[in-house]
Amino acid sequence: MNKVSSISIIISMKFLNHPQSTRFVLALLFLFCFEFSFCSISICSWNLKDFGISKSDTEIDFIASILNKYDVIAIQEVTTSPGGAQAIARLVDNMNRKGKSWDYAISDPTSSETGHSSERYAFIWNKKSIVRIGKSWLDGHYASEIDREPYFTTFKKDGKEFTIACFHAKPKAKIPETDIKWFKFLPVAYPSLNLVFCGDFNCPQTNTVFNPLKKLGYTTAFTGQKTSLKMKCLNNDCLASEYDHFFFDPKKIKLVKSGVEHFYKLFASIDKARDISDHLPIYMEFE
Repeated sequence: MNKVSSISIIISMKFLNHPQSTRFVLALLFLFCFEFSFCSISICSWNLKDFGISKSDTEIDFIASILNKYDVIAIQEVTTSPGGAQAIARLVDNMNRKGKSWDYAISDPTSSETGHSSERYAFIWNKKSIVRIGKSWLDGHYASEIDREPYFTTFKKDGKEFTIACFHAKPKAKIPETDIKWFKFLPVAYPSLNLVFCGDFNCPQTNTVFNPLKKLGYTTAFTGQKTSLKMKCLNNDCLASEYDHFFFDPKKIKLVKSGVEHFYKLFASIDKARDISDHLPIYMEFE
């Protein structure tokens, strides 16, 4: 029995004779879930476009304000220069100053074909609600086949363990399907893990390359959702392609909700928004 169930029984027994007991109990449960965050787990994934020394303090502060409400954040496209790791540290410091306590892990550079395509990944998590289990790691099984091999971390919240695999596929022109086709082997390589794949796949989830993963039981957090920004908005349409995804096993995870952050609407122009990123943050909440 989880903590929410235990608390609900205790509250229900204590206030059974209250004239408005049902509403009273529901209100207390809502406050309990809100305060202690035992009711669900939220993950945000964001390709932050050359995230490194070029990001100004103002841009870092804006990014922190978007990410501050999630339990775990998975970031793609951190630069391999010292400025990439420093930018993640700056981001976490800013988030800490907003009132919560955060920790983070940064990957080694991916073992890409060229140094130009190599990147780092990063995870950031709320230390009050999330515990990291063991160390984070770049996948070693298919590092020679996948241009930017995914970055794994196992987390735990309220007794539930899950492992996020953060990924950034090669660009569309370089045929990202040749990376993604190897993902069907990862659940076999990690049979004991409750895997959640997330990131920028540079492919719509309708692409047949995802079929083997789906046949293994994995499903997407949303469909038909464009997540990358156009160079210019046309008739107020600023979104280009359905590239960013979550894949998870619904037998192990109950999806509560999912969506995207339309952060570009907070800027006067799409050009200014693209200084932050050319992708939207995506999120999922699950039990």
